[in-house]
Amino acid sequence: MESTPILAQSFGGGGAFDLLIPLAVMFAIMYFLIIRPQRQQAKKREEMLRAIRRNDGVVTGGGLVGKVTKVIDDNEVEVEIARDVRVKVVRSMIVEVRVKGGPVAANDSPAKKTASSKKTASSGKTAPAKKSAAAKKTTTKKN
Repeated sequence: MESTPILAQSFGGGGAFDLLIPLAVMFAIMYFLIIRPQRQQAKKREEMLRAIRRNDGVVTGGGLVGKVTKVIDDNEVEVEIARDVRVKVVRSMIVEVRVKGGPVAANDSPAKKTASSKKTASSGKTAPAKKSAAAKKTTTKKN
């Protein structure tokens, strides 16, 4: 039975070095999967916030969409969210910068109603849609 302790000793680890290798591999994986992409994203966001100029369309963290009318200083900008309605916004609260002339236009005009959605005043029923010019021509040729 003296051979058993010898076998057990031969399976003994090489010490702390064997424990450091898996730990280093795990750290490298965490660095390349989490830390590095997060740093790149933060750097890209910082550049975006530094590049804000007048007439840029922006979206704030609260969901307000507007146009930058004035860059006050490194920390604040003035954003027009409606006609003659301007608010000061802290740069760090800007989530997205849209391209100049992007889809930031306000929807001030009422929605256009189609002919098929109009109701007649007397019956309350939906009026039939008007025929287009092309449809009228095809019906007149058949007659």
